[in-house]
Amino acid sequence: MNHVKYRVGKWLPSDRNFLNSWIEKKVNQAKHSKLAINPAIADLRDTIYNDPILYMSFTSMYDEIPQGYNEPVKNFDTMLLVMNQILQEAPCYSTIENTIGLVGFPINAILDWAMGTSGGYLAFTNTVVNEKLNVILNEWKLFLQSEASKYVLANGPIHQPQPDYTNPVGWFSPEALEAIAAMDPLRGQGNDPQDALSNFIYNYQCQPTQPYFGYKSWDDFFTREFNPGVREVSNADKDPSVIVSACESAPYNCVTNAMMRDKFWMKGQPYSLVDIMNNHPLSQQFGDNSTVYQAFLCAKTYHRWNSPVDGRVIAIQNVPGTYYAEAPVEGYDPAGPNDSQGYIAELAARALIFIQSDNPKIGLMCFVAIGMAEVSSCEITVKVGDHIKKGDPTGTFHFGGSTHCLIFRPGVNIDFDFHGQTPSLNTYNIPVKSRIGVVKG
Repeated sequence: MNHVKYRVGKWLPSDRNFLNSWIEKKVNQAKHSKLAINPAIADLRDTIYNDPILYMSFTSMYDEIPQGYNEPVKNFDTMLLVMNQILQEAPCYSTIENTIGLVGFPINAILDWAMGTSGGYLAFTNTVVNEKLNVILNEWKLFLQSEASKYVLANGPIHQPQPDYTNPVGWFSPEALEAIAAMDPLRGQGNDPQDALSNFIYNYQCQPTQPYFGYKSWDDFFTREFNPGVREVSNADKDPSVIVSACESAPYNCVTNAMMRDKFWMKGQPYSLVDIMNNHPLSQQFGDNSTVYQAFLCAKTYHRWNSPVDGRVIAIQNVPGTYYAEAPVEGYDPAGPNDSQGYIAELAARALIFIQSDNPKIGLMCFVAIGMAEVSSCEITVKVGDHIKKGDPTGTFHFGGSTHCLIFRPGVNIDFDFHGQTPSLNTYNIPVKSRIGVVKG
């Protein structure tokens, strides 16, 4: 139970002992804090207490966690108390050895085992609960977009109290910059420098001579943009038959037999297209045996979306959904909801962008940005009617990144390029705007 499977995207530590220690410190901090209860937290608490079904679900989710899992959070009152504390904090980095030094999904961390129980399944698929969670996460988003969150953008130790971290340091410390540079798939190639600080300055738009590198908030830092010329569509990939990566992301899955309607909650997490596309009228232009390419974003890298093809935006939609639901077949998933990426494509808060490609061999396709846990604020930056070129910006996740899908209609025959990998939970980033496939025929 001490060491679990690798945490995809490095949003949570792989070492369970470290994570439990972090949660225990966070529980102790929250219990001794004089922080007022946020009205959004109080609203969820009152909703749980006033609904017998929800009360049963939130009570049983902790009762059902098997003995031996050493869950530091024992009940939903403590869960809410810790969530309240998190709303006034930004994630920082820890220099503890042999550990992924980021708890990037702090609310996810305190729900980690509870999500996999039957009580957790009922609670986190409940529409009212997700509406309340949306308000709570928006409160955190406001904090992360405020200047008060800049304290974690230090270039050394963080002096603001961080009782839940060991040796907390800012995101411009040598250790954190090295962690960011280590995720760069092009590090050391061409002019891309090996040195971590130089690598960051080379890659990202910033003002290194200014406090906080010129970033106005944690969210401003996390949604940072690449410098011009760092990630561009190559001349060869401007060919209309080439499809490029829409996000800096690692390939998770690719199927050519996705069905219009399928049992997405079953083993294997098959894709159900009408559910992914929220029964949008344009979903009827797809059909059985469509192609779905899915890839996930990592915690320390670029989190904006870019168009995979040349074409015209013909529809957009933000879809409300779940935040902490995971596939029932995964059971007590220590990496949840990472192992449920196919499943949450149908359920999670997400954004749809339908693009009519200029290439008739592609035709109508759909980009789906899928929020995962805290990362569920999907901002679409294009409008219906916009003509976009391959690589043009289309939107962004706030507070990090998650997972996304590209959906192509039946008969679109694509020769995919996974950059020497097999899509899985153990892949590395493919650079945004680089080739991931060529349409044949």
